[in-house]
Amino acid sequence: MFRRTFWFTTGVAAGVWATTKVNRKLKQLTPEHLAAAAANKALDAGHRIKDRAVGFALDVRDNMAQREAELTDALGIDADPELPAPRRHAALENRNHPKYLEATTYSDPNNRNEDH
Repeated sequence: MFRRTFWFTTGVAAGVWATTKVNRKLKQLTPEHLAAAAANKALDAGHRIKDRAVGFALDVRDNMAQREAELTDALGIDADPELPAPRRHAALENRNHPKYLEATTYSDPNNRNEDH
């Protein structure tokens, strides 16, 4: 009698275990779950790529500064050159020019826009 009860209980436990495993696997194969898993993997890949790109950009910036310093030393360029004086405008703009007027009937002959 105990043998039958043992094997019956063992069979029930195996059935429950197999059923839960199958149900979990079926749930993982639903379209919603597959879409969520793909989105998570895409986000992870994007973060990894961004981290690598930032690291690459920092390496490029450091190497660029190093190379610039090497060229400055090799060419004997002063590190703090004197800046040129700011440029002055030759004349003020003519505010009487038709492009500044409020009239909407003005048509610029140089405007090649098709919708004017």
